[in-house]
Amino acid sequence: MISVKNLSFSYGSKEVLKDISMEVKGGSIYGLLGENGVGKTTLLTLLCGLKKPQKGSIDVDGRDPFKREPSLLAEQFYLPDEVAPVHAKAVDFARENGALWPAFDLDKFSTILQEFEVSLDQRMDAMSAGQLKKTWIAFALACNARNYYMDEPTNGLDIPSKAQFRKAITKYTSEESAIIISTHQVRDLENVIDPIIILDKQDVLLNASLAEISAKVFFDYGSEVKADALYREFTPGGAIQVYPNVTGEESKVNLEALFNAVHEHKDLMKTMFNQ
Repeated sequence: MISVKNLSFSYGSKEVLKDISMEVKGGSIYGLLGENGVGKTTLLTLLCGLKKPQKGSIDVDGRDPFKREPSLLAEQFYLPDEVAPVHAKAVDFARENGALWPAFDLDKFSTILQEFEVSLDQRMDAMSAGQLKKTWIAFALACNARNYYMDEPTNGLDIPSKAQFRKAITKYTSEESAIIISTHQVRDLENVIDPIIILDKQDVLLNASLAEISAKVFFDYGSEVKADALYREFTPGGAIQVYPNVTGEESKVNLEALFNAVHEHKDLMKTMFNQ
């Protein structure tokens, strides 16, 4: 389990994260949502140990990630938004660098890359942006890590490739893995991510499963305007409306509508979800 307690981090005089506390459990694919500049990438780099908390603590399965212990590094993978165009064939890169992860599986890498329709023998520095991103994703999944931190993994992917990513992230990760995916492209991943973390400027507004969200707020897709709607967005066929669930009826969570509702009613939502 990953435990964050009273975490703060600044860039000079600019405070990005302030007194952040949350927990991330294994066996789930977390969606980390937030506006630009709220610290999503900073949080990921803190979690994987690339940055040191200025206040507070991070505990990853009983260890401090900033100590960069080999045993923890072997169990985690951080995939940044921008990946390097390595001067090597994909298979050679994987064979050489996979040795850093004891559970790395070259056959698994080859299988995923084949499903991604990328050649093992293609040079990574000659790939398109989408091919390069898929090669790094395949490598990450072949490491068989326990904890994954992925920053905008669907950026640069075309529509078929996004579908391939959704399939791969559910098929090729362990049921024990904790996966945190930072994204602006919620529609790309809305059928994959659960629970949802919504990060605001110096705050965690929500950290809840889809079941918990559906139990507390209702998503209405009809045409009748609801006076108590926390958020309303008109569509060609009616409207998407979000309002407190007082009947216990289930509804399909719309992540974009949820995000907007949370941002328009921050204090109310934090109270509702006991943040």
